[in-house]
Amino acid sequence: MKAEHKEPTFSSYKNDPKFYDEIFDEDNKVKDVYKTLLNLYSEHSPQDFALLNNKAKASFFNQGITFQVYGEHETKEKIFPFDLFPRIIDSQEWEHIEKGVLQRSKALNEFLWDIYHDKKIIKDGIVPLDLINSSENFLDQMIDLDPPGGIYNHISGTDLIKHSDGEYYVLEDNIRCPSGVSYVICNRTALKRALFGVFNHYQTHTVTNYAENLLEIMETVKPQGVDSPNCVVITPGVYNSAYYEHSYLAKAMGVELVEGRDLFVENDFVYMKTINGPQKVVVIYRRIDDQFIDPLEFKPDSALGVPGLLAAYRRGNVTLVNAPGTGVADDKAVYTYMPQIIKYYLDEEPILKNVHTYHCSRPDELKYVLENIDKLVVKPVDESGGYGIAIGNKLTKEEIEEVKKTIQANPRKYIAQPIMSLSTHATYIEDEESFEPRHVDLRTFTLLGQDKSFVLKGGLTRVALQKGNLVVNSSQGGGSKDTWVLKK
Repeated sequence: MKAEHKEPTFSSYKNDPKFYDEIFDEDNKVKDVYKTLLNLYSEHSPQDFALLNNKAKASFFNQGITFQVYGEHETKEKIFPFDLFPRIIDSQEWEHIEKGVLQRSKALNEFLWDIYHDKKIIKDGIVPLDLINSSENFLDQMIDLDPPGGIYNHISGTDLIKHSDGEYYVLEDNIRCPSGVSYVICNRTALKRALFGVFNHYQTHTVTNYAENLLEIMETVKPQGVDSPNCVVITPGVYNSAYYEHSYLAKAMGVELVEGRDLFVENDFVYMKTINGPQKVVVIYRRIDDQFIDPLEFKPDSALGVPGLLAAYRRGNVTLVNAPGTGVADDKAVYTYMPQIIKYYLDEEPILKNVHTYHCSRPDELKYVLENIDKLVVKPVDESGGYGIAIGNKLTKEEIEEVKKTIQANPRKYIAQPIMSLSTHATYIEDEESFEPRHVDLRTFTLLGQDKSFVLKGGLTRVALQKGNLVVNSSQGGGSKDTWVLKK
């Protein structure tokens, strides 16, 4: 189906009526919010965009914006793919998104407090005990431990899609160590450099205020009795896939980036080694998984963490952002209970919709999944980065049988969802030197502190660069776009 506008840059753009296209309406007319942008882009030739695309890639290369792809036999470092055409979200649509993701973050924080304390939601029969006990991310060490300020998920990344009905649905909640916010900021910088002047035609919210809000949130949950908190970011090191983000955020906040070997614990207080002697550290934004943060409590052979860190945390002498044990609410099986969780703790109806989800630990739902894999997306409950996902209609008969065996070996580990029709968005395809529709999703970033919250006005729009692909993760060949949230 060919769009009816005459502009040469988009004259070959063909949208599929099965999917919701964010640029064109059902009659293939350009939506009002994109008219000015399309006119501006149509002033450039395909050759211009080839040059601009190279300029954007050079910007990312010069800033060192890369990510690691972990393969079976090797690990590769790649420049993060960036698309030249931004996504626009108007103020009314964004208000709906922002209220929805903040609602989920608050409910998840209440849920985490409850399951590590009174377990009322379990006693009242809303969430089954087995769901929590069988989660690999539930930490006995966190039982009855009160995190400073009562906050567990200081940082939440909520993944949204726009379905063919034009409604937003939540695909999953990420509250262990959600990544990607540095790419949001760098996408804005790269687009401004490549297409200077485009922003003059739109009133767009800034995304460069994330770091200052993150630091403020961290300071609101400092331990009691601390006036001037010394905050740090702890990283597994330069070989981690998100190391660029760790270093970027530390620099943007004006705090030290440290590794486990740079810290030590003495008398249940945490100190940083410096050339001027030890300095006390009271807030740690950790980008290290639970099992590696303290070899005295978890993996004894971990060289990434700090011996005694959890003891200092337990005594209330240091705040860990996010709190250990948040991964139990990150579990995609818990996601199936989110409407009930929101209603139970907040006495509100969910603002954002869940995708209907089958949990394979339930015998009747397992039976349905096994009989209908060709119509479903199967996901492990505890993986991230798009790893382990099986999209049924892309599988051969032999592959479907393998997926069945994998699920049956450990049903608790898998959920399944209908194959959702992710919306499409105009995306520059380098090999074709033209714009084509590609599937997109949106990761938003929410911050919770003591009596303070913040939602970044603009998220990470991720793009499945391969035609027809529904997996948008960078580790699976995806890229990203700048996301503009318009002011009222």
